[in-house]
Amino acid sequence: MRRRGKRKPFVKKGPEHKINKYITATEVRLVGENVEPKVYTIAEAMNLAKELELDLVEISPKAKPPVCKITDYNKFMYEQKKRAKEMKSKQVKIVVKEIRFTPNTDDHDFDFKAKHAENFLKEGNKLKAYVQFRGRNIVFKERGELILLKLAERLAEVGTLEQMPKLEGRRMLVLFNPKKK
Repeated sequence: MRRRGKRKPFVKKGPEHKINKYITATEVRLVGENVEPKVYTIAEAMNLAKELELDLVEISPKAKPPVCKITDYNKFMYEQKKRAKEMKSKQVKIVVKEIRFTPNTDDHDFDFKAKHAENFLKEGNKLKAYVQFRGRNIVFKERGELILLKLAERLAEVGTLEQMPKLEGRRMLVLFNPKKK
């Protein structure tokens, strides 16, 4: 089979930052260890970097004049990746768990599902509980609302109700947030 349409051209990625002779600005603001922070011409900055046997790395190209740092490029990239990894690990991922009921859900089934809902909220996840109406069950909206309010009452100590039950199509749903510890 042949593919139709255009292929994306292969683009080789270069270094993330301009270094040494690839810096095109005429003047740069220089920062780094063993350097007086001020504006230098590109030639002066390159000479300083050569004297210290380090690289001149453009860290903020959009600034006026661009900001450069005298450092070892490999060490600089290692620190950047380490910092990015640390930031990623500190991010909190919000997970929304769902629990489904029907208007005819029995007490035992309700207790079983409510226990799972409690566990989800204790773990710090958000909870979306809904009553699914199928076919002619849509006439039992009050039953669905009662089930969701009963669940809200049961989960009051581990979670907070974000919104009252509302009907969206053939589903009546509520959202719960976990309580802060």
